[in-house]
Amino acid sequence: MASMKDIKQRKSSIQSTQQITKAMKLVSTVKLQKAKTRAENANPFFNHVYNTVSSILAKSKDINHPYLKPGDSDRIAVVVITSNRGLAGGYNSNVVKLITESGFDKDKVDIYAIGGKGRDSLDHKGYHVVSDDSPIMEAPTYEDAKAVCDKVLESFVKGEISEIYLAYAHFKNTVVNVPTLMKLLPVDMEAEEVEETKASAPMGFEPNEEEVLEMVIPKYITSLFYGALMEAVASENGARMQAMDSATSNAEEMISDLSLKYNRARQGAITQELTEIIAGAQAIS
Repeated sequence: MASMKDIKQRKSSIQSTQQITKAMKLVSTVKLQKAKTRAENANPFFNHVYNTVSSILAKSKDINHPYLKPGDSDRIAVVVITSNRGLAGGYNSNVVKLITESGFDKDKVDIYAIGGKGRDSLDHKGYHVVSDDSPIMEAPTYEDAKAVCDKVLESFVKGEISEIYLAYAHFKNTVVNVPTLMKLLPVDMEAEEVEETKASAPMGFEPNEEEVLEMVIPKYITSLFYGALMEAVASENGARMQAMDSATSNAEEMISDLSLKYNRARQGAITQELTEIIAGAQAIS
């Protein structure tokens, strides 16, 4: 059985840890409110752009454009959005699992990492990390999303990669985020679902199809990246808040258990001391 000194030291250590988890929970809660507002404000634009471009491309099946067909390369690009910090439960590992369990041949995958945790995990597992934009996660902006988009699209147009995917945590609510793997390019025409009445309407391009797609597709990809960044930040802080709340509750239970053990040990020590005193007195008499 542990001594009273050991129990007291253990209890003090857990109380110190509990203070840290409480502080981290408070910080994450404040950050979550800001991130949640930004994600909710970005979502309408994010969804509208996605639906609009999907509708345009679904009516443009006969257009021959590099963005609409896979290249000759056998490599694919995956933009992975995770956090730069840990202590967020399974948030980062769940996003990493999207890639490791996707069935992709890791020798043919180029990782465009946004977030140090995902970068380190995938690099450790043997994936090829060609780009690291982890500082973006500190305060992501639309310009940051555009910079990543330009980089990935450049590789796509050059034929260095044939497909582009996006892996991130979709923010559903404060306590739930859904790891999501989305194919961005080339657009899968068969997967695009549009209402029959809308799909039957002809699509006109001005000045021409190539110029319109050259302008629309990068904005489309950038919008998806930016929306994913907003949701990822909200998901990260929500996951960290939940993790720190659980850690604080667990610490409270451990402190309660240690307090009970300490009181039992103290009572046992007092009983033993009284027994020794009584035994000594009886021996003298």
